[in-house]
Amino acid sequence: MDLSLSVEHSILRDSVERFVRKSYPFDKRRKIVDESESFLQENWQDFSKLGWLGLNLPEEFGGNGGSAVDTMVVAEALGPGLILEPFLETVVIGSKLIQIGYNERQRPELLSNLVGGRLILTFAFAEPQSRYNLSDVQLSAQQNGDQFILNGKKAVVRHANSADKIIVSARTTGDRRDKDGITLFLVDRDSTGLSRQDYRLQDDVPASELIFDNVCLSRTAIMSELDCGLPMIELVVDHGIAMVCAEAVGIMSALYTATLQYVKTREQFGQPIGKFQVIKHRMVDMLMSCEEARSMAYMATLKLGESDPNVRKRAASAAKVSIGKAARFVGQQSIQLHGGMGMTDELNVGHYFKRLTMIDILFGDVDFHLKRYSACASD
Repeated sequence: MDLSLSVEHSILRDSVERFVRKSYPFDKRRKIVDESESFLQENWQDFSKLGWLGLNLPEEFGGNGGSAVDTMVVAEALGPGLILEPFLETVVIGSKLIQIGYNERQRPELLSNLVGGRLILTFAFAEPQSRYNLSDVQLSAQQNGDQFILNGKKAVVRHANSADKIIVSARTTGDRRDKDGITLFLVDRDSTGLSRQDYRLQDDVPASELIFDNVCLSRTAIMSELDCGLPMIELVVDHGIAMVCAEAVGIMSALYTATLQYVKTREQFGQPIGKFQVIKHRMVDMLMSCEEARSMAYMATLKLGESDPNVRKRAASAAKVSIGKAARFVGQQSIQLHGGMGMTDELNVGHYFKRLTMIDILFGDVDFHLKRYSACASD
């Protein structure tokens, strides 16, 4: 399998890398975290002007008509910037759910607003008790005539404080862990009865706990076939896994480059520590882990279009396991080789490791995906 990028993808990657170097340096990111509740709107508008918000959308909605590979290239190149913008939630997950699930009458307006940077989406699928089980949904949606009344909680909803609309999984029938009986709804952020507790995650990404207290929705808010939303959730989560794996690859590459530069300049016993044999071996091991992780991320992205869901799930889980292990190894090696300064807040190395740690547990950690891979392989 040829995993090399085309000329067009190389040009796209170079343009994103230029943006990160020029407009998203580490010092500017730290200032955004200190002074903003979420992210800079001007950055989001730049994403729109550069065409990144519509990469995977059809041209009829103002998009570029690209594929998952285009989005993967952007995600990998954005990785070293540790971006705070809701690229994953809006561009990867939100737009996909609207394309495959929302009614045709409202779809054009929503997607055109998304491409224009006027609509931010997020996905509320996790609950306090659910851990990584996508079918563990306790938030209820009771039908009352032509309306649905939502009651319950959603946990760790990234970018809920800035999202215009929230895509919510709710249980319309069945017991708590039943695979059937889950429906997706599109909820306005300022809906009556919806409250929010905001905070920042370990990697400074904004997140919220959501409480639904008799939130009333019309039937037009349904995004999936009634009681049949789980396959859509699994599909978009696998897309999300592929994209965060690509982001992790970009971060690991940045860590390797920073560490290589450091060991070339840090002197001990009268010479750079990079000349010591044991350091050379460590750097080679880091490089190999980065390259293996890149191959797995690319493979997972290429399998997203498979008609057999099990093939797609196995590829996503295999990538999540491989990249989870590689991210921990590369991150730990980088911090150790930087010594005490690797733990300081002023150096980007520690922040890279925090983001890799959050990516490891997002959508399921290594242990979870080992079990999922085994289950898919036996089906």
